[in-house]
Amino acid sequence: MGRVFVGAGVLALAALGAGGCGGQEEGPPPCLVQGCDGARLCERAADPEARGPWPVGARTLQVAGLTTEVWYPAEFGSQRGLDPVVYDVRAELPLSEQGKIPDRDTPWQTCDCHRDLPLDAERGPYPVLLYMHGTAAFRSQSLTQMTHWASRGFVVVAADHPGLYLADMLDFQGEAHLEADGQALLAALRAPGGELAFLAGHVDAGRVGLSGHSAGGKGVSTFGSEPGVRVIAPMAYAGVEPGTEVESVLVLGALDDRVAAWTRQQEGYASSPAPRRLVGIADAGHLVFTDLCALKNAAGQDLIEIALEHEVQNASLAELLWDGCAPEQIAPAEGWAIVNHVTTAVFESVLQCQPAPDFSDLQARHPRVAVLEEDLSAGD
Repeated sequence: MGRVFVGAGVLALAALGAGGCGGQEEGPPPCLVQGCDGARLCERAADPEARGPWPVGARTLQVAGLTTEVWYPAEFGSQRGLDPVVYDVRAELPLSEQGKIPDRDTPWQTCDCHRDLPLDAERGPYPVLLYMHGTAAFRSQSLTQMTHWASRGFVVVAADHPGLYLADMLDFQGEAHLEADGQALLAALRAPGGELAFLAGHVDAGRVGLSGHSAGGKGVSTFGSEPGVRVIAPMAYAGVEPGTEVESVLVLGALDDRVAAWTRQQEGYASSPAPRRLVGIADAGHLVFTDLCALKNAAGQDLIEIALEHEVQNASLAELLWDGCAPEQIAPAEGWAIVNHVTTAVFESVLQCQPAPDFSDLQARHPRVAVLEEDLSAGD
């Protein structure tokens, strides 16, 4: 189906059926927008950086043997009176280390989401975004992006990947198998059952976007020929394997990255299939695409400082990946705004059949976007 845009009011309600698309508290008048293949969606702000209208639900599940978080568009009003989810980062440490950090020194990760809300089943089906974390990280490492995407009508899935996530790396345990993990998660999403049964009939597994950071970017780069995968957005890695059949590639990098050099993103972009885009952020390092730099305790200590003070095993090794958090570098919120802008625009265009991204004012709005390249030839 081609792109169809239906305004608010009587026409929208008559065409798509009545139903409110209110915001988190008091929302706009009832409105419905048609997505791909007749999907029923809420109208969102044209600005891709703006939070979407849906409250975000969160569930921690076991999917294909993986501890998995699912963030999703929830029923309007279902979050009222409930406390937001707060993730305890200590749970990502090896069991032997979790008791070393007291509550007072813990960097609690508060989520713009609420636990186990009912899915908004009146709208949808919703496209899927599968995210892979980086080395020595965990499924909520980029929580700001996860909840932003879910608020705008995506089911977002991220797992702790054995052999790669923080506890395993600090324990020198296992070997990562991201391709197998990704295939297992996608298979589960195509036929949701078990703990994923609440998504049955409400996800569009034929419209999938993949993103990942660092080693997770490498993980998603190989999925371009996987059925249903239409967009791949590696961050702080390189590009997407040539010869794939995705409809859009978005390569993101940081110009001052000391872990995955900016030249790798440039080369990866050049070898990726078109349509493709390249975004480079100045005054930014490896972790600009995550929430990790902003995770601090009440005393202002970051994750590395906390781990070293409390003698968490092998914390000095994780310190080698701690790049991009210096005070003179881009503030986390500014980095999040850039990432939300470009990823959301691309994902909504391809996976929700919304207007093609217009990045003509992106660099004026965000001067730290030092590089913006687009090769849209395959879409002409």
